[in-house]
Amino acid sequence: MDRVPALDEPLKKLLGAATAKVMAEHMDLHTLGDLLHHYPRRYAERGELTALADLPLDEHVTVVAQVADARVHTFNKGGRGKGQRLEVTITDGSGRMQLVFFGRTVHFHQKELLPGRRAMFAGKVGVFNRRLQLAHPEYKLLDADSGTETVKAFASELLPIYPACKQLESWTIEQSVAIALDSMAATGWEGLVDPLPPALREERGLTDLADALVRIHRPHTKADIADARDRLKWDEAFVLQVALARRRHADTQLPAVARRPAEGGLLDAFDAKLPFTLTDGQQKVSREIFDDLATEHPMHRLLQGEVGSGKTLVALRAMLAVVDAGGQAAMLAPTEVLAQQHHRSVTEMMGELAEGGMLGGAEHATKVVLLTGSMGAAARRQALLDLVTGEAGLVIGTHALIEDKVQFHDLGLVVVDEQHRFGVEQRDALRGKGKQPPHLLVMTATPIPRTVAMTVFGDLETSVLDQLPAGRSPIASHVVPAADKPHFLARAWERVREEVEAGHQGYVVCPRIGDEEDQKGRKKASPEDEAEKRPPLAVLDVAEQLRAGPLAGLRVEVLHGRMHPDDKDDVMRRFAAGEADVLVATTVIEVGVNVPNATAMVIMDADRFGVSQLHQLRGRVGRGSAAGLCLLVSEMPEASPARQRLNAVASTLDGFELSRIDLEQRREGDVLGQAQSGVRSSLRMLAVIEDEEVITAAREEATALVLADPDLTAHPELRTALDALLDKDREEYLEKG
Repeated sequence: MDRVPALDEPLKKLLGAATAKVMAEHMDLHTLGDLLHHYPRRYAERGELTALADLPLDEHVTVVAQVADARVHTFNKGGRGKGQRLEVTITDGSGRMQLVFFGRTVHFHQKELLPGRRAMFAGKVGVFNRRLQLAHPEYKLLDADSGTETVKAFASELLPIYPACKQLESWTIEQSVAIALDSMAATGWEGLVDPLPPALREERGLTDLADALVRIHRPHTKADIADARDRLKWDEAFVLQVALARRRHADTQLPAVARRPAEGGLLDAFDAKLPFTLTDGQQKVSREIFDDLATEHPMHRLLQGEVGSGKTLVALRAMLAVVDAGGQAAMLAPTEVLAQQHHRSVTEMMGELAEGGMLGGAEHATKVVLLTGSMGAAARRQALLDLVTGEAGLVIGTHALIEDKVQFHDLGLVVVDEQHRFGVEQRDALRGKGKQPPHLLVMTATPIPRTVAMTVFGDLETSVLDQLPAGRSPIASHVVPAADKPHFLARAWERVREEVEAGHQGYVVCPRIGDEEDQKGRKKASPEDEAEKRPPLAVLDVAEQLRAGPLAGLRVEVLHGRMHPDDKDDVMRRFAAGEADVLVATTVIEVGVNVPNATAMVIMDADRFGVSQLHQLRGRVGRGSAAGLCLLVSEMPEASPARQRLNAVASTLDGFELSRIDLEQRREGDVLGQAQSGVRSSLRMLAVIEDEEVITAAREEATALVLADPDLTAHPELRTALDALLDKDREEYLEKG
């Protein structure tokens, strides 16, 4: 169906080329629809109607008064020529006050505000030369017939304040919106497409779209704003959930090979040699995954769980089940360090079961191969051969797995670790490696609030591991205010030394590597700006200072992303083997690094990291039987938002709670994949944290509607709204997601 012309009308036609150009370049507003969906961020009120005798300082007020006197004064502008100001004295019988106007509008106001004229004046009460005044007040002249109602309406009118920019003031946007509303009203809102089915609107008591747009931009009361918001939130939630429901429905129509584990096979042999029992959570999630794998359409499941909740074990069991069923499984990791780590821990967990085709390999054994970009030619050739012949049941690698050369014998399952680090195109390419679409399991250790999972990963079914396995130790977290209390930082290094002396190891994390060119020509910052302005602390510098100073005599190693992969692997191997005491690293250790003997972590410039990232990093300690310690070092002042964020991290180990805090501070961005498509956020009114009820209800309604009418044949308006929401980039993002 063609897009409806009404809201697709270019702004150029409506507002003229100059304004339209500024709106397009600086606000990304191109059409009438873009402008009408650019909602006010808040509303100002002119303030109580007040007598001049009772004016409160620093408050917004409205007064009704008569002009007693108006004079223009000329003054020197300090070497920049002369300026003019208009001073107007007004009175209401109870008192007198002064209004002042500057600049080019002086003569206009002088003509309007003649002595004897009566008007309503609104502004913020200030003081000048010990006299109360209103600077540049808004005003409306009153005629003889204006009664109390006119005055009250003026005083209580809600004034929309729009998200604006330097090139485009809020009031210019307000004027443009007024033109757009008048233009639509003149045609009786012809061509406006209402995406919500009438039955749904009625059942939920929602106003129609035209009414909602008028109320959000021109509200008479606060109830108008609330009604409009309720309606516009539903539009966003419902259209998005329909898009996701159609994606899920389409997935159920795809063919896939059902993969059921063989009794007495590789999985049973693996379970028999586990030295512990699975947690209830691991058993429940495994059942959900095995049920999905047994169906003849591809599994699309998101497995989210706290750091250390045993996601890798659950994923490995799913991979072994697929190998039992005659297929192959691939695990995709975002970095080489992590791919190597996964390969190491999987082969260790499997023991002789990972030695398929080798002397000493167990009866049901398979081969586990590693495939990364930096492997030598001979090892790579062998790995590729093992994959194409089916000799290797399991492969673990980075995006090197996606290259055209890589062929599988029968790819049955793809496990993607830390989905948010992987591009959509990369997942899509790997999916195309199977004879039929393989099953997909996406893992993330970044806890995602339920509504975000329903919105961002709405085309995936979700499993949650929120139980930590027995043997995981508590982690104590503290903020170290390095600028206010330098002795706290000295004590932090003593604590690291104490942990090492007790036979443990520690991490020191820095935001930067330190081999970049120093920033040249930097201005000297004031002391209070210094923490904000100086470059973030660097691994190479901090390691050097620690070796020479507070950690002298300890074995301090460095690890960062620009090291040669062999060197990185060597450092990680030695640290894991206990041959290094302290590892000074960038966030390369954030995901998946598992050294149970590491108990202490010091995060330098912790305010430079996000809340979820700090939580991820902290999860690297306390992985064994000894308690963990995480120290968040910051030079930011006590009252700053950055310190409040760190206090929040220190106060709870609940990743779901922290992810809510993180989202509330960052807002959601574009849930349809801003990183992928670079387009403006599709959520202008909906807040995925606060609007849980709307999102949940919209998902239920959308699922039922799509089940009954997958092609939306009976809902052409909804199809049109979907086309507008899902431009080509976003459509592909959901297709591949």
